[in-house]
Amino acid sequence: MSNAAVPTASAGAGPATDALSAVGAAVRQLALALQELAAAVWHGTAGAGQLMLQQPTTLIAGMAIGMIAAALLWLAVSLARRSTHPQPHSKNSGTAGAPKAKSDLQTLPIDQVEKQLNSSPDGLTQDESNKRLAQYGPNEIEEKKTNALLKLLSYFWGPIPWMIEVAVVLSGVVRHWPDFFIILLLLIANATIGFWEERQAGNAIDALRAKLAIKARVKRDGKWVTPTAKDLVPGDVIRLRLGDIVPADARLLDKDDISVDQSALTGESLPASKTFGDAVFSGSVIRRGEVSALVYATGGNTYFGKTAELVQSAVTKSHFQKSVLRIGNYLILLAVVLVSVIISVGIYRGEPVLTVLQFALVLTVAAIPVAMPTVLSVTMAVGARLLAKKQAIVSKLVAIEELAGVDVLCADKTGTLTQNKLTLGDPFCLDNVTPDQLILAAALASRSDNDDTIDLAVLGGLKDKDALKPFCIEHFQPFDPVHKRTEATVKAADGTRFKVTKGAPQVIQKMSAHSASVKDAVDTAVDDFAKRGFRALGVARADGDGDWQLLGVLALFDPPRDDAKSTVATAAAMGVKIKMVTGDALAIAKETAKTLGMGTNILDGAGLGNSKSEETDAEIKSVEDADGFAQVFPEHKFHIVDILQKHDHIVGMTGDGVNDAPALKKADCGFAVSGATDAARAAASIVLVMPGLSVIIDAIKESRRIFQRMNSYAIYRIAETLRVLIFMTLAILFFRFYPLTAIMIVMLALLNDGAILSIAYDNVRYRNAPEVWNMRLVLGIATVLGLVGPAAAFGLFYIGDRIFKLGHPQLQTMMYLMLSVAGHLTIFQARTRGPWWSNRPAWILLGAVCGTQIVATLVAVYGAGLVAPLGWTYAGLVWAYAFACFLITDPVKLIAYMVLDSTGVGSKPAGAEPFVARAIDEAELSSAVAGSPVDKDAVRPVPVPKAAE
Repeated sequence: MSNAAVPTASAGAGPATDALSAVGAAVRQLALALQELAAAVWHGTAGAGQLMLQQPTTLIAGMAIGMIAAALLWLAVSLARRSTHPQPHSKNSGTAGAPKAKSDLQTLPIDQVEKQLNSSPDGLTQDESNKRLAQYGPNEIEEKKTNALLKLLSYFWGPIPWMIEVAVVLSGVVRHWPDFFIILLLLIANATIGFWEERQAGNAIDALRAKLAIKARVKRDGKWVTPTAKDLVPGDVIRLRLGDIVPADARLLDKDDISVDQSALTGESLPASKTFGDAVFSGSVIRRGEVSALVYATGGNTYFGKTAELVQSAVTKSHFQKSVLRIGNYLILLAVVLVSVIISVGIYRGEPVLTVLQFALVLTVAAIPVAMPTVLSVTMAVGARLLAKKQAIVSKLVAIEELAGVDVLCADKTGTLTQNKLTLGDPFCLDNVTPDQLILAAALASRSDNDDTIDLAVLGGLKDKDALKPFCIEHFQPFDPVHKRTEATVKAADGTRFKVTKGAPQVIQKMSAHSASVKDAVDTAVDDFAKRGFRALGVARADGDGDWQLLGVLALFDPPRDDAKSTVATAAAMGVKIKMVTGDALAIAKETAKTLGMGTNILDGAGLGNSKSEETDAEIKSVEDADGFAQVFPEHKFHIVDILQKHDHIVGMTGDGVNDAPALKKADCGFAVSGATDAARAAASIVLVMPGLSVIIDAIKESRRIFQRMNSYAIYRIAETLRVLIFMTLAILFFRFYPLTAIMIVMLALLNDGAILSIAYDNVRYRNAPEVWNMRLVLGIATVLGLVGPAAAFGLFYIGDRIFKLGHPQLQTMMYLMLSVAGHLTIFQARTRGPWWSNRPAWILLGAVCGTQIVATLVAVYGAGLVAPLGWTYAGLVWAYAFACFLITDPVKLIAYMVLDSTGVGSKPAGAEPFVARAIDEAELSSAVAGSPVDKDAVRPVPVPKAAE
């Protein structure tokens, strides 16, 4: 049996052996194929290298054609994929699985809408809302974002990239291969740096957008919660109040009338009245009333197909941006003129046309401020991050620059100058009404869930916390800026009904049936409260359908903020006039202004007129000289801003209510204070998330620092362009010598742009006065620095040529190192108005300059295959000569400032103080760059003069 079994085993092993042999053969064939492929790649690479040496023009043209063909192919594939695979709507649009056509849900009876949405006035559970959020998607419109690759490619398209690209091609045509690769590196570096920095700035703005996300009051699991508006789903029950931006399309559930502003959506200027069952649309604003509503459409499924965007894209350029761009145009024009002269002279002298053209293009690129847009965006982004850490969220970036010039700040009293923490004083009572009865009536006309400071103060004044239990509030009319009162219809435990109201004393008094008989007593009580700094709150009651009876006046005290007085003094020292704007009585405003040291020249808002009337010179002067305004309505705020702007003031305005929005938009810089309505936040340029005036002053200081950084950049950029262009032009015209090669100019531009980006993080000092763009002063100082530079360069040129008898290649290297070192030293002169050592630069700027100069020096000393080696001896001579010229030039700069100031070119604004000595510490800067919280202990203030911070 064993013998019979052996053949069976052998037969079974035969196929297995064959299979293993086949696998081995396949592996050997694969190895041979890979070997042949590697050989082909190697020979192809060698062939390409040989072709580059023999026919570089053909190879470059082929590469260009291949790149264009690849780009067209990629674009065709992208378009094909987009057309055959449309984007799903379930994400970010809210259309997938929509319960019913939105037009039906907009018109169906409300009970059928609730049935369709499987909802009720009690709202949804949290679990159900999570399911619907996954089904319908977030309540937001998918933002159209540019493809990252297309954005990167856009940096290779435009006038400046075109010039660099032509220079690359010309370098290849004339077979200057080092120039070819270095200029190509310049092109790629400019694109990469610009793309990366703009992406970082965009990320910073996205982070700010997230902080300004609209909140919604939603009933979940029977309780009111406040998630972000993007978490709303069809079937949610939301609460809409005065000043809210409607977060989604909804149907009203209460029988109270509300007023809705739909002008942003429909263009209708007058608010529309809405009642039970009516639809309100995403993006509209509640102007009057308070109501619950049932969400029936979200995201892309809303009536207008968009949600209310709180942070809007700023497409306008500020005054400062326009000025800096004008400088850029000036430099471009100067470069084109001087380079045209060089081209003409070179062609006239019979030099190779392609070589001259390549050199001219490179020189033009080096002279043009390629880094200017990047410096602008980086500086703005860093400033926005720093302001965010100081509790001021920027919604429009241009506001940072405009804020530097603000000279008048119209500030709300309540919450900005005061603590907005009201407490009740001893009330004034009429007709045998006790204080407890007066407070109870006022408490019945209040609601705790509104988080209104007056309501909370009144409710907090109740001695018996159960005093409200026997009463049922059948209807509540919330406060609005027009009627200036709240009202409640109440049912008592015995079934009787009555109404109570509280509000402005003059309004409540006019409603009272016996107002004439009590007017003198009430006015005396209100004036007495005002003289002691108390706000007055009238309270009245009407039994059944009877007349209103004034019960008395409550006294409310809102103490000034602890830092308000010192902050007002700091603002005055900075050249910013703070004008109090309040709806309180004249006597209260005067008492508060006197306490804060603001002056007591307070105007009554009733005498301001409106923006349609023509003001007399006396009225204009009274507004300019006023320390504040009392009994002001929202329309008065707009008029105040209008008058001040017409007479050359740059105005900041604070506000919190829906009716403040026009004034906030009108102002050069509108601040939505802490706790402001959605409408006010949407209109404002800067949203404050911390109460008080000090955060605004911090924002002004930061904006002035940003202004100084950009001012330093402008002076440096103009001076450096003048230095290079004038030296190159004069050397070519009069000495028939090209002091720099094209590759040297490219390296100079690369190192300059790399270092100057760090100026966005520099320590700076600002003046205690509003910053205004003084083009004559900037051009004057930059011209002085730009003319001294070529003179110093020609001095070294003479030493190298006549004394040391250097050959032309080494002489070119020497001049390259001179222009590089001297140019970077100019940064330290441009950034200070005083001596160069008067303000220590930020470590990041110092490190960037040192790093780039180490690279420049090593290239000059060893050549690196790019330039003729200079050696350490001559490199040390260049450094010593450049630093000596730097020390001589700085006093020349100081003299130039003195001359320009004495002629009025650079005179300081009225009331200007010396430079403030407080600078941003590196801990704060590095924190802003990293996006991490600031360690307050690590931020070290620099000692300051008495008039400074």
